[in-house]
Amino acid sequence: QVQLVESGGGLVQAGGSLRLSCVASGRTFSMYAMGWFRQAPGKEREFVTAISRSGTITYLYYADSVKGRFTISRDNAKNTVYLQMNSLKPEDTAVYYCAADDTAVVQTSTHEYDYWGQGTQVTVSS
Repeated sequence: QVQLVESGGGLVQAGGSLRLSCVASGRTFSMYAMGWFRQAPGKEREFVTAISRSGTITYLYYADSVKGRFTISRDNAKNTVYLQMNSLKPEDTAVYYCAADDTAVVQTSTHEYDYWGQGTQVTVSS
């Protein structure tokens, strides 16, 4: 069982930056692929980015809408995954969720992830 707690959301002006954190419980954090998703009002939850579980090679995946602006990283010693968001746009406004998947294959579908956090609100004003 893994519990995830996100933090770092808030209100920021367009062009600004935020860093989200997601702390996981448990001692096997390094074995989980981690993803960030977001859900805007009236829309389905969508993939943002994901990072593979720890290994020889780290795989990173990004949605086209955030490539070059967002960066995912993880610190296994702190059981934490981060989402650095730069050059934020109003369309990035959403509740952001982190998720964990006990697999060696990084997934981009919400259905593949086993554990979810409660979400943190990000609001970007124009």
